[in-house]
Amino acid sequence: MRKEMYLEGSYNFYIVALSIVIAVLASFSALNIVGKISYTEGKAKFFWLLAGSFVMGSGVWSMHFVGMLALDYHMKMEYDVRLTLFSMLASFLSSLIAFYIMKEKDINWYKIVIGGVFMGGGIVTMHYMGMAAMKMNVEPSYDKVLLTLSVVIALVASFAALFLFYRFRSQSSSIWLKWLSAIVMGIAICGMHYTGMKAMRFHVHSHIMMDGEQITDSFLLYGVTVTIFIILFVSWGAVFFDRTVLEKLAYQDTITRLPNRNEMNRFFDTYSGNETIGVLFLDLDQFKLINDTLGHDFGDLLIHEVGNRLRKFIKSDQQVFRIGGDEFLIIIKECDQERAEHLAEKILMSVKAVYPIDGNELYVTGSIGISIGSIKESNRSMLLKTADTAMYRAKELGKNQYCVYNEIMGMKEIRKMELEKDLQRALEDNQFYLVYQPKWNVKTNSLVGFEALIRWNHPRLGIVSPNEFIPIAEETGIIVPITRWVLEEACHQCKQWQTPGKLILYQSIFLLNFFKQII
Repeated sequence: MRKEMYLEGSYNFYIVALSIVIAVLASFSALNIVGKISYTEGKAKFFWLLAGSFVMGSGVWSMHFVGMLALDYHMKMEYDVRLTLFSMLASFLSSLIAFYIMKEKDINWYKIVIGGVFMGGGIVTMHYMGMAAMKMNVEPSYDKVLLTLSVVIALVASFAALFLFYRFRSQSSSIWLKWLSAIVMGIAICGMHYTGMKAMRFHVHSHIMMDGEQITDSFLLYGVTVTIFIILFVSWGAVFFDRTVLEKLAYQDTITRLPNRNEMNRFFDTYSGNETIGVLFLDLDQFKLINDTLGHDFGDLLIHEVGNRLRKFIKSDQQVFRIGGDEFLIIIKECDQERAEHLAEKILMSVKAVYPIDGNELYVTGSIGISIGSIKESNRSMLLKTADTAMYRAKELGKNQYCVYNEIMGMKEIRKMELEKDLQRALEDNQFYLVYQPKWNVKTNSLVGFEALIRWNHPRLGIVSPNEFIPIAEETGIIVPITRWVLEEACHQCKQWQTPGKLILYQSIFLLNFFKQII
């Protein structure tokens, strides 16, 4: 009769500590990577999803087998290659499914539960499949209580991991909170593993001889080592990819390769200097006409060439941004008006030089608005708005020139905005009226007609000149209903004048007023 006994092992606590470090690092790396999934689109989202799943899955797998290597049973031990690889695949796929469920920005609690079930089930499958891969001359059995406890720990750890991913995936989250989350996740993962190891018992018969020294499977040792290096490579590769490729996509204009509006916003958000800065707002003249006549592809080529010319003005204290279709912004640190005007002249000279594009010679000019101030004293929106106002003033003055913003210009812009707003109600409130200027035939020395002229009696500003409000009406399209009103009102007046006896009276009054103005 064979005597049966249990195989007892001992742990190498240095390797146990290594397994905990691996679990924490894998959790921290996955936390950083998966945090980017919800804030990217297209291929970038797919890349971060795969990278995060691989780092998390392979990190848990590596921790598991490093933990198994830490246990010495004092006998020869080998591992089934196929089951070992399948266990790694189970860990990766469960992480992939869980992160895919969590990929949206806003998620419900039940998605965390579903994702936790998949991840926890994958970890349990990976663990016990890895245990089954052990080749030993013993018969394994499991303590049901500890086995159940290991499954519960795996599920709870998975729920906690996904909740922490959701809670701290924002890129603005504090770094120490992420490290704290990674430590909690790492300890939970290790707790599940060593509980599962404790649940497994090996029955050894008395006739089996113990070697006294464990022989480690070289394939497993090398495999785990390579996997750890791959995890580090993927993690650092993902960071490099984010800081080089993805950051260029987010903060660099694709046509000119100049910094874009996002980079401009980041500049203002992070700039802490108190010195005066100059903002030059450049807009190409008649660019819409070029796009409409020659096509948008030709327009993109022109923008590309303009960007190349502006790139030479980039210095340590100067930066150029493309912020729109044909709009560029130049920011100068420690700037005064003289320096800003000098730079504006050089930019205009560079922009208006001939552009040889696809066998054509194209000439284009630009208008520049200049605003000078301190970010501390005035916010960036005010600097950009005033530079934009000065740019439109430069266009009104004839284009191909620069204009420096001043308070008078600001007051005119405010008055223009008020008139534009009030024009909407002027027709409804009957604020317009007509005056008539006689038309005199000098050959016959007789009155031949009247010219109808519109006037605006603003309730607060008084009489507003047509030279001021008609250009605004033309820009906004309100000129159309105003013209319709003038025609209807003039025809109505003409009909009244045709009443017997009134025509001579109106003519006398108009002539009298006309001659009074002349005298």
